[in-house]
Amino acid sequence: MTGFGAVITGAEGHRLTTGEKAFFREVKPFGFILFARNIDTPDQVRALCDELREAAGHEAVITIDQEGGRVQRLRAPAWREWPAPLDHVAAAGARAAEALHLRYRIIADELFALGIDSNCAPLVDVAGRDTHPFLRDRCYGETAGRVALFGRAVADGLMEGGVLPVVKHIPGHGRARADSHHELPRVTDPAEHLAEVDFAPFEALADLPMAMTAHVVYAALDARPATLSPVIIEVIRRSIGFDGLLMTDDIAMNALSGSLVERARAALAAGCDVVLHCNGTLAERQAVAAAAGEMRAAAQDRAERALSARRTPDPVDISALAAQLDALTGGRQHG
Repeated sequence: MTGFGAVITGAEGHRLTTGEKAFFREVKPFGFILFARNIDTPDQVRALCDELREAAGHEAVITIDQEGGRVQRLRAPAWREWPAPLDHVAAAGARAAEALHLRYRIIADELFALGIDSNCAPLVDVAGRDTHPFLRDRCYGETAGRVALFGRAVADGLMEGGVLPVVKHIPGHGRARADSHHELPRVTDPAEHLAEVDFAPFEALADLPMAMTAHVVYAALDARPATLSPVIIEVIRRSIGFDGLLMTDDIAMNALSGSLVERARAALAAGCDVVLHCNGTLAERQAVAAAAGEMRAAAQDRAERALSARRTPDPVDISALAAQLDALTGGRQHG
């Protein structure tokens, strides 16, 4: 067979348009990402996931941002509401790793039931004193060791529930003082500090199947944002040791400059495997997919390895897991 399109893209609404179906048939994107605009009822989401895979012509990855707190696309009343991850860690205290494992095993159950087989988590950016508020309460802690431990618990909970984790934002977003949705963060700390703290949790989780880059400049290493930097991608591959599928963060974010086509080409030229394009018109999505083209051989191999890591979850009593989590967090299971 020919390779996947080197893009993870989105849909406009609750069902696919005729134009989207034709586009996806032509491009065969590696995967899709869902947002609130795609979410109505459980039956509708299941039908949309079926449509996406049928149009793509393969068992495409369908991912979502279901961290909890401000970043969760599935909301009440159909799905559970979750507190911010950092708040949940504080509520669980010494048993935070156990609590996070339970939390994301429950989240995985909700996703898997809909046909969503990936989650953009764990977020293992190490929080610091100056971490921008958009990120801080999405983090798990302020030390590399704790963050790595909790990140592993999150990943294990997702994998056990049949959902592929996407570790983010590699090689580390915690020192960023700006919101990359709106501007490009620049980190000026020495390279040795980055390696000891920021990069360390990603090294501990380098065996995970997929990771998402950071739109952050690490001035001690390169003047370009990580997503577009061959220097940083080499750090990710060699120093951190991550050999899974490397996707960009959303290339439509204002941290990056140039046209969407230029951004897509630059990210792939830097060494990313697949371009994530979350929001755009059909014409913009088509232009990005055309610029991304078909996956290179090495990227295709990583993509197939990621897909092969999907598993059918063992049956569990979700209500019992929820009760355990509630006991661990003193009733702070829900936001």
